[in-house]
Amino acid sequence: MSQKTWGGRFTGATDRRVEAFTESITIDRRLYRHDILAGQAHARMLAEVGLLTAGEADRIVVTLDKIGTDIEAGKMEFTIALEDIHTHIERALIADLGDLGRKLHTARSRNDQVITDVKLWVRDAIDDLDGLLHDVQVAFVGSAEREKDVILPGYTHLQRAQPVLAGHYFLAYAEKFERDRGRLADCRKRLNVLPLGAAALAGTSLPIDREFVRKQLGFDEVARNSLDVSSDRDFLVEFVFDLSMIALHLSGWAEEWVIWSTTEFNFVELPDAFCTGSSIMPHKKNPDVLELTRGKAGRVIGALQQLLVLIKGLPLAYNRDLQEDKAALFDAFDTVAGCLAVAAPLVAQTKLRRAVIAARIEDGFLDATTLMEGLIAHGAPMRTAHETVGKLVRRCEEAGCRLADLPAEAFEEAAPGAGDAVRKLLGTANAIAAFKSYGSTAPREVEKQLAWWQAKLTPST
Repeated sequence: MSQKTWGGRFTGATDRRVEAFTESITIDRRLYRHDILAGQAHARMLAEVGLLTAGEADRIVVTLDKIGTDIEAGKMEFTIALEDIHTHIERALIADLGDLGRKLHTARSRNDQVITDVKLWVRDAIDDLDGLLHDVQVAFVGSAEREKDVILPGYTHLQRAQPVLAGHYFLAYAEKFERDRGRLADCRKRLNVLPLGAAALAGTSLPIDREFVRKQLGFDEVARNSLDVSSDRDFLVEFVFDLSMIALHLSGWAEEWVIWSTTEFNFVELPDAFCTGSSIMPHKKNPDVLELTRGKAGRVIGALQQLLVLIKGLPLAYNRDLQEDKAALFDAFDTVAGCLAVAAPLVAQTKLRRAVIAARIEDGFLDATTLMEGLIAHGAPMRTAHETVGKLVRRCEEAGCRLADLPAEAFEEAAPGAGDAVRKLLGTANAIAAFKSYGSTAPREVEKQLAWWQAKLTPST
């Protein structure tokens, strides 16, 4: 018998250069647990419909467990002559069981076998990522609790805009990662459709029971169209897009903290354990983990681009091009999982430099918008109030002072009869206290947000 799963049609051996060019075992061997799980479910189904005896199915299930144990123990010798992990496992099964091992592939193709294995792997990957994202959220919520009373400058265009509570700032990242978790959950629902049983592309004439396999493997539905199954990589593109969004959120956070750790900002004290030094400049403390987190986003986005180009224009049904999907998939997952694993402890151990922030918090006219809204509350049209405050800011810039340093008559002119009232809005603490809207940086709102997140992220007992 040929060592190839397709050898009967051919009279000559495969060129070694072709074996090296077409192999995927160096990449897809990490699917071995999922291939074994799917194979065991398939064997039990074949027994249910009478294509195997119950005893034969039991022998196959037990032997597959043994093969999995051998792989985990490093006892399986991988070779490019056997192409992929699926062939390695089948050949090991045949080596142990002879002709019985040759029966397992009844009513399935490598096309539906591969896509089933990959779906099982991605499903587990999503569950792992959800746990990592939860840990990052816990770290940000913990920082929000610890630093909640600190007033930070909020930025637009990297220019000082309005004051925000540090608690509000940290919780903004909890929101971003919650959306990431939601996208992954949605992706999991769409991918949790059983492909096995579609065979190569048209299904099979054998009396299989796909619903039995669905229950065995925990899928929600059975794929309706066999032709669609072997060409479908939508779920992979969706998954890697979700990974790209996580990478983008991590990259934006990393960029912010790289800036905040500079001498010019000096807002955060990064833990030594997450920084490195310079080989020539002894004073340096470099935010390398943050920089690499920022840089690795490019790899993940590149994987998404690779998958999009890979499937563009492919005709139905299976094409060998699709073998190239797993390199991008695995690298994107590994990269994001690695970034999340270091992000959680880095966030938890980083502290704000409170004194530095407080010393400059009144710079940059952070209270200007609140002053404008105060004028509006006392009857000024919005555009009039906007222009009035703009002129007051220009007056301060010319005098080298803050809004609060202007004389009382300046505010009386701006708001006749309400000068004292609007003047009391000045200063970042007063501006923070003036916020009222739901979801804002108002202290009461931040406390509500914080309590909500703490309850959400705490496991129920």
